[in-house]
Amino acid sequence: MRSQDMDAVRDLPIFAGMADENFEDLVSVAFLQNFPAQVDLIREGDSADFLYILVEGSAELFASNEGRETSMAIVKPISAFILAAVLIDAVCLMSARTLTASRLLMIPAEHIRRHFAEDKVFAVAIASELSKAYRQIVKMHKETKLRPAFERLANYLLRLSHENDGASSFALPADKRTIAALLSMTPENLSRSFGALNTHGVRVQGATVHIDDQQALEKFACPNPLIDNPEIGLGVR
Repeated sequence: MRSQDMDAVRDLPIFAGMADENFEDLVSVAFLQNFPAQVDLIREGDSADFLYILVEGSAELFASNEGRETSMAIVKPISAFILAAVLIDAVCLMSARTLTASRLLMIPAEHIRRHFAEDKVFAVAIASELSKAYRQIVKMHKETKLRPAFERLANYLLRLSHENDGASSFALPADKRTIAALLSMTPENLSRSFGALNTHGVRVQGATVHIDDQQALEKFACPNPLIDNPEIGLGVR
């Protein structure tokens, strides 16, 4: 593993406070693997054998029922996922697959649980990150229940702009069908919503979004910090 990648993993909030010898012991049994795009990593209902840390690329968390499938989250570097299932030795509630060619560090679940039981600093950091993840889920539910589709899309685009250092033009992180599922919309509804945002300063060219008038978009979206502000330090799913 490249030193810069290991440093980035070390800086994740769940690991940042660990003593060096504890962190080194934790990752000594880890596997670093490269995966092409569209490879299944986890299947919902299977046991959580590893904590996955996305080092490069992108991944999608998704779920299915009775022949229907929906996207739950898009994971970007550097983030850990299925931490909750790993901690309580439970089955995975979501599946995961790579969206693009990706590199993942996989730490055996029993090793995570052992350090959680023995290392108070590590345990406190995990509790903090899981609390932030829970709060982020509450915000997602609030958005779905309290905002119509047009406003959900408008605020999502504002958040993407913020994640891209305030850029007025940026690429969508996944295909539009996946974006629609993330926002609890149908692809057709997403297309109509993009069209409706034309009058509020938004243009879409393929997978690229252009915000030509951010003030107009913000006036329409009415961002709410109790929904839209991310939980600081969130690096787990």
